[in-house]
Amino acid sequence: MSVDLLAAAASGMDAQTAALDVAARNVAAAEAAGPNASYPREVPQFHIVESAAGSLVEFAGTHEERGTNVDILTEMLAVMNASRAYDGEAAIFDAGKTLEERTIELGRV
Repeated sequence: MSVDLLAAAASGMDAQTAALDVAARNVAAAEAAGPNASYPREVPQFHIVESAAGSLVEFAGTHEERGTNVDILTEMLAVMNASRAYDGEAAIFDAGKTLEERTIELGRV
């Protein structure tokens, strides 16, 4: 099985972008509902998709976390986690891009 490093990293970055979007929607909805209202927290779901390029991560929507309301601290932690994961995927993407560039340069020699 071959792994397309760029495709795998890009799918991870897309998934983390979706997770950041869900956290932002949670905070916005909780703020719009006001301090005395309740708003159930939405949690992102992901699937791993097997393809010719290897395993890719795909955003599969959200589900409602029952019995909880949106908490700003929880959402900020979710944002930090998604941001760090995105940064890691971006570093992998850059490494893959560098590897492909050097492979092309070797082919020219």
